[in-house]
Amino acid sequence: MTKYMLIMRGTDEAYAAYKQIPFEQIINDMGAYNESMITAGVLVAGDGLAEDMSQNFVVEFGGEEPVVTDGPYGETHELFNGFWIIEVSSRDEAIEWARRAPLIAGNKLEVRRVTDETDFAAFADNEYIQKEEGWREELSGR
Repeated sequence: MTKYMLIMRGTDEAYAAYKQIPFEQIINDMGAYNESMITAGVLVAGDGLAEDMSQNFVVEFGGEEPVVTDGPYGETHELFNGFWIIEVSSRDEAIEWARRAPLIAGNKLEVRRVTDETDFAAFADNEYIQKEEGWREELSGR
């Protein structure tokens, strides 16, 4: 099984279109999609992110000290407004779940494979790679 993160990206066009749709319909469409992933046993995690950019910030690394910039920041197409993490048997299955997302024109889903222990096999004797399994188990119990 392989995990993938589906990252929702919007555009100004999509944000404008969503304002024409009753919010309860959006909630129902997303809820039904989430429920279908739960029923299929593929949903690991997922959440929406706050639209009020004044609540958000970016930490940029590159200088002597990291620089914190309060939102709003970036262009709309650079932002993402939610995500799902799914665990599926293949890339093709991840594509199928991504295609089912109830998003409208102007939205995009960036789909990225989540790394696992096989990506770090050459470092299997590293202290932190060895601790990772225990951390994952501990976190899954929360």
